[in-house]
Amino acid sequence: MDELDLAWEEEERPRHRRRASAPARSKKKKGRGGRTFLAFFLSLLVVGGLAFGVYAGIDRIKGLFSAPDYDGGGTGEVVVEVISGQLAADIANTLQEKDVVKSAKAFVEAAKKDERSKKLQPGFYNMRKQMKASAALTLMLDPHSRVVNKVTLAEGLTWQDTFKKLSEATKIPYEDFEAAAKDPKALGVGDVWYTRKDKKERAPGIEGFLFPATYDFPPNVDAVGVLKIIVQRFNQEIEKIGFIDAVQLLNISPFEALVASSIAQVEGLDKDQPGIVRVLYNRVYSGKFPCNCLQVDSTVNYYLRITGKGAKPSTELLQSELHNKNNPYNTHDNPGLPIGPISNPGTSALTAAMGPPKSDYFYFLAIDTAGNTAYAKTYAEFQKLWDQAQKNGVK
Repeated sequence: MDELDLAWEEEERPRHRRRASAPARSKKKKGRGGRTFLAFFLSLLVVGGLAFGVYAGIDRIKGLFSAPDYDGGGTGEVVVEVISGQLAADIANTLQEKDVVKSAKAFVEAAKKDERSKKLQPGFYNMRKQMKASAALTLMLDPHSRVVNKVTLAEGLTWQDTFKKLSEATKIPYEDFEAAAKDPKALGVGDVWYTRKDKKERAPGIEGFLFPATYDFPPNVDAVGVLKIIVQRFNQEIEKIGFIDAVQLLNISPFEALVASSIAQVEGLDKDQPGIVRVLYNRVYSGKFPCNCLQVDSTVNYYLRITGKGAKPSTELLQSELHNKNNPYNTHDNPGLPIGPISNPGTSALTAAMGPPKSDYFYFLAIDTAGNTAYAKTYAEFQKLWDQAQKNGVK
């Protein structure tokens, strides 16, 4: 059919004439008549073909004008990923590349006819090869076709809590994550995170780099692959908010700011985290606080958690726990920030560490059971706030 259409276009194309003798004009006319007869003959063949198609099966003729498509439900198995923000055409191209559908156009046409296609969700799908486009769409809309390796990591989890949630969601053994985390650089943690301006010892682990977010991991991924995806998400967020450049303007290393972020994450609500970070910086860097010690119980509780003892309310912490010389996260006796992060902070806490508002506060505490934070400049002011907090039911 395409060739015939092109022939007709050629016949109708305007021709440039030149001066010629009468015999030449006569010859030209004869040639034109031959072509006219041929076109007429071919037209009869086309009409005859169409007529025959009515009896032979009209669907076969329709197929000449529609997008190439497979018949049936397909065979075998193939995994297809739908990425957030993709259009139907993008998904269709992926399906064609994977030989799920015969043509991307067939899937796009099927999607246009089915309103349910708008509900297609990002993720991984178990599909079959060589499917009819409409059948492929129906299968993708079936919740049972999705490969569910989704997990949400909340702000403030420790690496242990994170590995437990990852193991539950992916069925990868917890020990595999422990082994994979032994080399953070191999997972994507850059060199910029391996120095401290305060010259203190640096914790070597993955804590702080397991960015809290919702993840949908590909099927058959291993522990290394999972952690690489999470660290990559951390790196993307750090770059997006301009964390590294911002904190270096404060004359502190990115790692120290990450430690401060991790403390603010577990100490207060999002709205209070900038003020908390300012108190931390004032205590450590101003030279106006005794021994430049943080003296926060969250770092003590972190050590209790990772050593299997469990966290306690501040009022129940023993003096031996607060002043344990073997605890590298002891901030009651050791000056400066602890050796490493005590949680995995989210965007709010990271942003708080980049430029907290200036103040003369050296104390903070939760003033009510809702978690709101109050601040004080002196210990006497802090003591009054503490009495008020206890009246409000804070433990």
